[in-house]
This record gives sequence, structure tokens and C-alpha cells, in this order.
Amino acid sequence: MNILFLSIAGLADINDPGIFTDLLRQFRDGGAHVYAASARQKRLGLRTEYTVEEGINMLRVQIGNVTKTGLIEKGISTLRIESQYIKAIREYLSDVKFDLVIYTTPPITFDKVIKYIKKSTGAKSYLLLKDIFPQNAIDLNMINKKGPVYWYFRRKEKNLYGNSDYISLTSLANVDFILKNNPEINPDIVEVCPNSIEPVTLEKDQEEIRSIRKKYNIPLDRTVFIYGGNLGKPQGIDFLIECLRSNKENEDVYFIIAGSGTEFNKLKSWFDMELPGNAQLFAQLPKSDYELLANSCDAGLIFLDRRFTIPNFPSRMLSYMQASMPVLAATDVNTDLGKVIEKGRFGFWCESGKLEDFNELVRKLCDEELGRELGANARKYLVENYTSKHSYEIIMNHFK
Repeated sequence: MNILFLSIAGLADINDPGIFTDLLRQFRDGGAHVYAASARQKRLGLRTEYTVEEGINMLRVQIGNVTKTGLIEKGISTLRIESQYIKAIREYLSDVKFDLVIYTTPPITFDKVIKYIKKSTGAKSYLLLKDIFPQNAIDLNMINKKGPVYWYFRRKEKNLYGNSDYISLTSLANVDFILKNNPEINPDIVEVCPNSIEPVTLEKDQEEIRSIRKKYNIPLDRTVFIYGGNLGKPQGIDFLIECLRSNKENEDVYFIIAGSGTEFNKLKSWFDMELPGNAQLFAQLPKSDYELLANSCDAGLIFLDRRFTIPNFPSRMLSYMQASMPVLAATDVNTDLGKVIEKGRFGFWCESGKLEDFNELVRKLCDEELGRELGANARKYLVENYTSKHSYEIIMNHFK
């Protein structure tokens, strides 16, 4: 079986852990011939390249900058992705007859690529819908629902769904949202295929924990909360800042914020002005240090902007669960993330903007015994529900 995977994720090293690389290795190990077309953003200065790595055919396509950049550059770069991918596929993969093409959002502008591959090879198409655009941009007031930009991307979104033989989403709330807002979609082709990883065992070595905390001046006698990942508008950074400010005098806790994104400078300005004694902001850490630091923490944080009407389901949660950490999520009311966390008994949820509720949950997680129990539940729930093997079997069930 020849499978083509399309994504704008970087996929720099097929052996790196991640929701897409783990899934690709799963398909390879299942006996498929795997081809992956991924993106190289312009800022890297690398041209389009085709290689074979660890038994997987990698086509890295040079595109414009679509992350950690302004809206105008992101928009122009997004518009050009289709033609850049089609050109690269024609040049390097024209002799391959694909049986299945799997693709993810973002972006939604793959519809012409999918149509080209289906027409030229007869492949079936499977959409991993991770991001519902342009509605997420409407929610954050980034574009106007009455303007031409919205209608252009809404048409691209509809076309993408129309070209998909199967559509999967990360949770039941996402399935309900898509079917409600796109009644032309046949419900029989829509299913849940969650974010997933290939879990690795992370030992909490007390000597390593002491060493890494000492290196970065993080106290050993406090409950340490970590937020790691994108720091952009979707994360509702204003509420994150409120939470940090509210806990400035809390001597039982310590907060680590590690990441990058369009709102990083807003956070940095706050840290520079307020100089909190129980929080640190990291832009870049050596990979080995970040992994050690994250594994030394006691609880993982997730933030989403309260204005979202789309039910986001961040993959960031998986890394916390892998490290046997309880999860504290502050999100909008439309995502079912909180329901999943509470059903699995691996953490707590509150509505973004409800500061007293957030602080009460922080206090609960300062209970060391409770934290260990919830953390063990997190790891168990991950292994039972969110492994790349689960996702592989959901997809392959259609092709037995």
C-alpha cells in the first residue's frame, strides 16, 4: 500500500517524537510504503529536497513563513502552498501510484493538491482535521465574517471537505461542530481519530530533578506548574498573565512558561515589569534541558482563549500525560477537553477568565498525594486511548 502524507509540519527528523512522525512510523511498521510531503519554511533558507530516511520517503517542500509571523505574510504564504506542493509532487513523485493520501489542517488550502492526487492516482483521501479555519480566526476577531477573506477561505474549507472520502476530528465535540455547520457532509464518513503519540517511559530520577531545578533556580519545595508550547492569540495570554499576577505572593507554587509565538513579547514585557519571584519565562532552551525540566514538574497547564466557539483539543496535553503529570486546563466552554480530563480523572478544568476557580484548582494540585494519583491516571488514559497505534487502526479500518 502506497500512502502519501501531507502536512505543513516541519518533520525535520522522522525519529523525533510527535503526533505525525509517530503515526508515520506506525504505518511504516505496518508494512505500508510511506511518502511524506512536509514543509520547510522560508526562514530556514533550505530548498525543496527528496530523501529516504529510516524507510520513509521524505519530500520537504520549501514554502513561505506560515508560523510565528504576521497575518499578512502568513496569508500570502498560505495561498501559495497548493501550487508549491503540486509542483514538488510532480517533480519527485510522479511515478508513484498512491492508494491513500492522508492530510492535516492547518492549512485548509490543500484541496487542489488532494484533487490532483486523486485524479492522477485514484487514491482514497483521509483528512485529519486538527484545526477548524476560518472560524477560529473569526472567534479571535482576526478576520471579518462579512469580508472577502473569510468567504475565500470558507470556500476552500468546503472544497477540502468535499474532496475527502473520510474526515476525522480530535474529539466528539469537534465532530458535532463540523456536522452542524456543514450539513452537506455525510455523517457516515466522519469519525474521531484523536491526537496520539507513541508513549515512551519517562523515569522521574530524583537526582536529575534536583540537578535541573538547581541549574535554573527552581525551588525543590514547591509545586511546579509548566506551560510549554505556542504563545499566540489562541492561548488567551491575557488570562495566563492574570493567573501569574494573582499568584505572585503564593509561596507554595512555581510557574514555568516555555515557548514562543506572536504573544511572547507581551509575556516578556509583563515579566520584565513585574519581576515575579515564583515564575520564569523561557524562550529557547536546549532540547535535552527542556525535556529534563518538563519531566521534573508537577502539573501541566493548558490555556485557550475564552472566545472560541470551535472546540479546540490541544495536542500539548499528550506530553504532560506521557510524563505522568496531572493537567490543569483553562479554556472556553465549547471544547470538550475539560470533560475528557474529568472523565479520565487526570486533572481539572475551569473556564478561562474565572480566576478564583483557577486558583482553587492550583491549591488542590498542591496536594502531593493527589497529584501523584492524577498523574498516574493521566499516563494510564494516554496508553489506553491516545497512542499512535490507536490512530493507525482507526484509519486502516477503512482499508481492510
